[in-house]
Amino acid sequence: MKLETIVGHVGGRCKGECEEQNDWRDAPVKSAEIKSKIKEHVSGLFDFVEKGNDQRSFDEVERGLKGPVFALARLFLAYYLARRHEASEKEVHRWQKKGYRRRKPERKHLNTFFGRVTFWRTYVRRSGGSGLHPLDLALGLTADGFSHLATEMCARLSTLVSYEQVTAIMLYFLRWSPSKTTVEKSVLGYGRYTQEWFERAPPPEGDGEVLVIQIDSKATPTATEEELEKRRGKRDKKKPAPSPRHRGREKRSRRQKKRRKKGDKSKNGKAATIVVMYTLKRSRDDKGKEILLGPINKRVYASYAPKKHAFAVARREADKRGFARGSNKTIQLVTDGDEDLERYAKDLFPEAKHTIDIMHVLEYVWEAGRFVYEEGSEELAAWVKIQEGLLYKGEASTVVDHVWVIRGIVGSQHRSRVEQIHDYLDKRVHLMNYHRLRKQDLEVASGMVEGAVKHVIGKRFDNGSMRWIRERAEALLQLRCIEINGQWSAFVAFVQRQLQQSAEGHAGAVRLLTTAPVALPTFGVTSYNNAA
Repeated sequence: MKLETIVGHVGGRCKGECEEQNDWRDAPVKSAEIKSKIKEHVSGLFDFVEKGNDQRSFDEVERGLKGPVFALARLFLAYYLARRHEASEKEVHRWQKKGYRRRKPERKHLNTFFGRVTFWRTYVRRSGGSGLHPLDLALGLTADGFSHLATEMCARLSTLVSYEQVTAIMLYFLRWSPSKTTVEKSVLGYGRYTQEWFERAPPPEGDGEVLVIQIDSKATPTATEEELEKRRGKRDKKKPAPSPRHRGREKRSRRQKKRRKKGDKSKNGKAATIVVMYTLKRSRDDKGKEILLGPINKRVYASYAPKKHAFAVARREADKRGFARGSNKTIQLVTDGDEDLERYAKDLFPEAKHTIDIMHVLEYVWEAGRFVYEEGSEELAAWVKIQEGLLYKGEASTVVDHVWVIRGIVGSQHRSRVEQIHDYLDKRVHLMNYHRLRKQDLEVASGMVEGAVKHVIGKRFDNGSMRWIRERAEALLQLRCIEINGQWSAFVAFVQRQLQQSAEGHAGAVRLLTTAPVALPTFGVTSYNNAA
């Protein structure tokens, strides 16, 4: 399949080239025969490179080598698999002793990084029961027809780009690609193991003495019930339109789109909560003043589960990293003014220094100032600057009093809103110890989590025309966190161990790919102690 455009590629499976394996497409082959074929292929490569009176450009030779080199890799894999099949007699006999009957070798097409590889392996079956391929079990192959490297690549690239673009990238670089459905199945398959991974993953080494936790939320566009009903419904069989233009016209004529009223949102956003955790190391500057160096070992975690789940995970990770209750170590928690977050902070982090992001406070200060000063004026900027200075001096109560003064100045139509701003800030004065925090070189703003909201969630999940289903997006979101944390290789190794243990326990190959997403995590939602 020739790829005309990466950007405009709409997916679709392309099995690639595998003609070099036609000799054993219908019957098993000896490894010696494949070895001879490899030698012929290598000889052909030398002939290609050593062409007499060669006037070709480097680009022409480089491009000409892509296909033959990938074909050579497929031949080597086929050779390896044939050798393993020939050496699998002991393993087959072991299963025969367990009551399994030997059957004829069966063919398998395995989609690998280099393309489709065909090989044969013996099948054994229990009388009146299920059977298995001992070689597949010994090699750690799943029943999906894809190598671990191929499915891992699908899932990992999906954390970066859309499923369609994953197929385009793989087709461009590897000369074959799975379907979009297979890409999503890979994501959902690996997504089944993310919660177990986060629970078991070891803590990072070399942490500092102070733990900082920042928590925020971000809404992503999700499919409405009406949209889901359309997806689930049966497709009407219609005569194909004569051209894309006419197909578009027919689609628009069938669509009965309701006009949104003022204030209605088309996004149908559902919030994901994100946690950023890192440590700070105590040190001193060149003047001998104590400072905190960092961030050290920054980790992110995000989920569409209720906010309390994110707090429970943060508590679990804090305990892992040596900041358990009673450790007398410093923990700082930075959030916005969400009342739910404050309540969960008291429940799960009673020992932490809870701080409200100063930039969040200043947003309310700016809003209050606009009621008496013109938007964009120097007077407004100067007034806000004064309030900011008071906040940094530890005089948050004075700022609240200044907002109350504005209440007496504005007209009755704005008084209610100014009162809301005043009450909001007044209830949170105890979270605004910015003067003391700066002296201790701790955080006064939530810049880390604000950046993570954009990088972890926004870039991948909040783009035009996207409509997610939370349970399906959850798998991808958590995989993206693992990738950003630099833990991908360790996570994939963990999944492979789990699959191998499951295969050995079930006496047969298992599947990684799935169409069924797991439910949103419930750890900590009811009670942290009960969930733990």
